[in-house]
Amino acid sequence: MLNPSDSADTRRDRARGTFDRAVELLLLHDMTGFAHLWAPAGTMDFPFATGEQPSHLDGRDSVVEYLRHYTDMVDVRDVQVHAVHTTGDPDTLVAEWAASGVVVATGRPYRMPYVAVITVGPEGIIGYRDYWNLAVVAAAMSPVDPAGDTAGDAS
Repeated sequence: MLNPSDSADTRRDRARGTFDRAVELLLLHDMTGFAHLWAPAGTMDFPFATGEQPSHLDGRDSVVEYLRHYTDMVDVRDVQVHAVHTTGDPDTLVAEWAASGVVVATGRPYRMPYVAVITVGPEGIIGYRDYWNLAVVAAAMSPVDPAGDTAGDAS
């Protein structure tokens, strides 16, 4: 539940602080901590999901489970935050960012650009819409090309 006594600046600072903490935890490979940024009833949506990829996660426990093996698959080595935009809703921001690293199974480098629409309440993230390109992940996880292809780089 949002606290009506919180000023708009306090709410914007909370949203930005939560995003900044998420980036820190991602770089630390602390996906449990990352997932615990969600409010108990928070959601995560993937508007571009295809196939077996979930399009919606409902609740912090679902986010924890979804991210449980993330670092077994991807070794994030760098995060570049290009821009963080405020919106008319002080609880919501739009972040343009990218993660770079190596796919553990293939050793292939990847760079994944993201746009995330994040809404944060007093208990944590209440909504996270993650716009990313599944084709980048698929290319980076495909078998290594002997010609030295660096698939998965969607700069």
